[in-house]
Amino acid sequence: MTEPREIERIVLMALDEDAPWGDLTGETLIPAAATATADLVAREPGVFSGARVVDTAFRLVDPAIAVEVLAADGDRFAAGDVLARVHGPARGILRAERVALNLVQRMSGVATLTARYVDAVAGTGARIVDTRKTTPGLRSLERQAVRDGGGRNHRRSLSDAVMAKDNHLAVLTAGGTDLATALREARERMPHTAHLEVEVDRLDQVEPVLAGGADTIMLDNFRIDDLRAGVELIAGRAIVEASGGVNLDSVAAIAATGVDVISVGALTHSARALDLGLDVVIEAPDDATRGSA
Repeated sequence: MTEPREIERIVLMALDEDAPWGDLTGETLIPAAATATADLVAREPGVFSGARVVDTAFRLVDPAIAVEVLAADGDRFAAGDVLARVHGPARGILRAERVALNLVQRMSGVATLTARYVDAVAGTGARIVDTRKTTPGLRSLERQAVRDGGGRNHRRSLSDAVMAKDNHLAVLTAGGTDLATALREARERMPHTAHLEVEVDRLDQVEPVLAGGADTIMLDNFRIDDLRAGVELIAGRAIVEASGGVNLDSVAAIAATGVDVISVGALTHSARALDLGLDVVIEAPDDATRGSA
């Protein structure tokens, strides 16, 4: 679960961006005493993520707004479902609307796409994980959305693990450094709690990387047959991660090779915002209808 103070930091930044000197429309058009009730409605099916974000956006604008979130993070919903209801000062609701929608649509889009990948590899034992290919400033929310969709998180930042990728190896080999030796020396400098992962793009790199003490070996952009061969070669001596060019058409075949982890940048860099709307509930004498806010 994302820390409440982290959610508040992101929401406050978004609110300040959206209304730096107040909401000119609301303050000139909407009576100060006006109240409203509005529903967060799904226009399409998906997986919900962002319950705390919705609550925080309205609460920070006006604590008098009552927020009832009707869906839990990770819940699957259908088009037409009401996911939350807000009631209170109309100016505050209208001011918070866009920020709340932008964030929950983004998070629910990531969760929905993640769930499709997770469903595609069900029964194989492979974990679907995210990458650092996130929207700047929104990483913590997008990582939560991946978890809400049933996926797992890779390292959060460059500070969390030693991960030697192709460019790191290129710098080392250009200087004539033996790969296994370089990795062993790095291991000696690492904190004892840190994890060492190394990316390879050829099978002949596997043994030197194992000799260097890698905890995880990432097989990057390998063909299916080579992935299977890599799993057999590593033979449980390290965690095996597949990465590069993973999509919904290929992920099941990748999982069937026996890899432990499949990292998918598309979960965050290519997720489409889900279509959700905030509809003001208009109470008529004999009926209740909705008008889009």
